[in-house]
Amino acid sequence: MKPLLSVAVFLSCLLLSAQAKGQVVETSVCDILANPQTFDGKTVRVKGAVIAGFDEFVIRDTSCNQPINAIWLSYPEGTKAKAGPVALLQIQLSRNNSTPAHDSKRSVVKLEKNSDFKQFDLLLSTPYKAGGMCLGCVRYTVGATLVGRLDGVKDTGIVRDATGKDIAVNGFGNMNHYNARLVLQSVSGVSPQEIDFTKVSSATKGDSMRESPGGDPVAAAHQAARALGPGSPAADQLEKAAAAYGKEGEDNGVEVGFGAANEISKYDDDKGTKNSPDGVLFNCTFDIDRLKGDALSRAISHIGTHISDIRGPGQPATESLFATEYRAWQTTVFSALASRQNTLTLPGAYLIWNGAWPAADRNKMVGDAISGYLTDWAGLKN
Repeated sequence: MKPLLSVAVFLSCLLLSAQAKGQVVETSVCDILANPQTFDGKTVRVKGAVIAGFDEFVIRDTSCNQPINAIWLSYPEGTKAKAGPVALLQIQLSRNNSTPAHDSKRSVVKLEKNSDFKQFDLLLSTPYKAGGMCLGCVRYTVGATLVGRLDGVKDTGIVRDATGKDIAVNGFGNMNHYNARLVLQSVSGVSPQEIDFTKVSSATKGDSMRESPGGDPVAAAHQAARALGPGSPAADQLEKAAAAYGKEGEDNGVEVGFGAANEISKYDDDKGTKNSPDGVLFNCTFDIDRLKGDALSRAISHIGTHISDIRGPGQPATESLFATEYRAWQTTVFSALASRQNTLTLPGAYLIWNGAWPAADRNKMVGDAISGYLTDWAGLKN
């Protein structure tokens, strides 16, 4: 008599059989994040909590114990929906990078735009309106069952050879730091959870949204750095963020665009169509319809910090997303302080700046607020 197959072998056979037949693979956020490359190109069904925020559009499960406990979410090209991040940085090799181009074509996904999807997108794009500035804040997170094509890679970010040359960019989503991306095909079981903003409402009540100063938002970032006083660490950090965009008309590999960033990236091709001095393009997208008043200036400073960090000396390519995001939110607070902004709130009702905080406690309160936001909202591990 033949011996029975072990449970692990039996389950593996079922998975391979389902994949061979083109069936949907039932899985979880944590299983995907534990080994994302094994799901690459497969159609999966996964349940999870979906959030849309400042630079997040993800399916999150903070129990996974991974550096990033989330799968990036993208709509198929041409969806023209509303939910998604309000600011995004995506990296790719430039046209003049000497590394040969690779064919990265993936199967096309067709989205079912039924009533479930419309409800899903509406909930995740319903803004939270309150006093002060709330960057990319919406009223709801959404629990749902999602089906789509899973794209997975083992390593993320910029890959450098032994000489320090940038030879590849892997990963998805913000700064290409996500190992897994789901391109949405269908959604069901939509369950909204309203975010509780009452814990910050007393601090932000009566605080008004600052009007945009107009003109070039990068020039405004330079001006904010000068307002903090020459030579201070905060001013230096803010100035580096502004300088990352280069001078007007300068071709430095930083491309700025305006609009939604919720569809499968047009920067998926490993090489772009423009040149860059160091062989890498930094593609920045800002949704100005959702960055009202002076909010665009905060977003410019935040994304500029990421570019400065990646290009600057001493920053390892393998630095965690938590560390890079923490520093970028510090810069964003400096920008708010320079503009005499009273409060600054982030998605999920995280107040990271309040001018009424005691001066002696501000540094700790800012740091604790940013850490809580990154861990509990964005799903990043410190």
